[in-house]
Amino acid sequence: MASSREIRAKINSVKNTRKITKAMEMVAASKMRKAQERMRAARPYGAKIRAVMRRMSYARTEYRHPLLQKREQVKAVGLIVVTSDKGLCGGLNTNVLRVALAKMREWDGQGKRVQVCAIGNKGFGFMQRMNANVVSYLTHMGDTPHMDKLLPPVTVMLDKYMAGEIDEIHLCSTVFVNTMKQEPVLLQLAPIVDQPDQLSRIEGGEDRGIFEHHWDYIYEPEAKVVIDTLLKRYVEYTVYQAVAEHMASEQSARMVAMKAASDNAGNLIDELTLVYNKTRQAAITKELSEIVGGASAV
Repeated sequence: MASSREIRAKINSVKNTRKITKAMEMVAASKMRKAQERMRAARPYGAKIRAVMRRMSYARTEYRHPLLQKREQVKAVGLIVVTSDKGLCGGLNTNVLRVALAKMREWDGQGKRVQVCAIGNKGFGFMQRMNANVVSYLTHMGDTPHMDKLLPPVTVMLDKYMAGEIDEIHLCSTVFVNTMKQEPVLLQLAPIVDQPDQLSRIEGGEDRGIFEHHWDYIYEPEAKVVIDTLLKRYVEYTVYQAVAEHMASEQSARMVAMKAASDNAGNLIDELTLVYNKTRQAAITKELSEIVGGASAV
């Protein structure tokens, strides 16, 4: 059995750890509120632009942008993985990376080459350990997503798609459902096809799958200028929204994880205190027995 001094030292160590986890819980709760406001403000625009893009994939225009054209053979795939820069947020990053790894193995089994764009230090480190072909990455994003930081790594993937080096671009990230629940999601970013909108489904919006009616748009000044600008904006904003969703999920998951750690530390302190009292009482009883025994001998 450990001595009283060792148990007392362990109790003090756990108390110091609980102070740290409690402080991290409060910081995460403060950041979570701002991250959720930012994320919810971005959702209506994101849902609308996704709906417009899905309808535009059926529009019959003379100009067809490469992002709207599905290629016959898919030999190479681009994957954008969104994770956080820091840990201590439960299984948030693990769930995203598990989905991404399963899809990468599936593509590898089909003979498709995979090129990865890692957004977040955790995803970048994981892909390096897996010896994945990382063509671009972004780390140290801070607590607020900035479009000027997100554009360079995403542009690398778009340039490769436009050059024909990859035939599809997929985005793997986390969608915020509520404080206790965050879901990993994998969606096809390019080419734009009429697929079930998983983001709208998880966010609580409507998703009718394939639209019942399709129509053509009237473009002014011309289709090429409007479609090129709109598609670029769509890709940029979809990645921005994914990062905003993941940051809100990160702070929520960290707050829950740190609260659980603080509660567990409190339980451990109670158990160690009980053991310490028993040990101290046993030592006192032993000393009394020795004194009584010595007095009897005399």
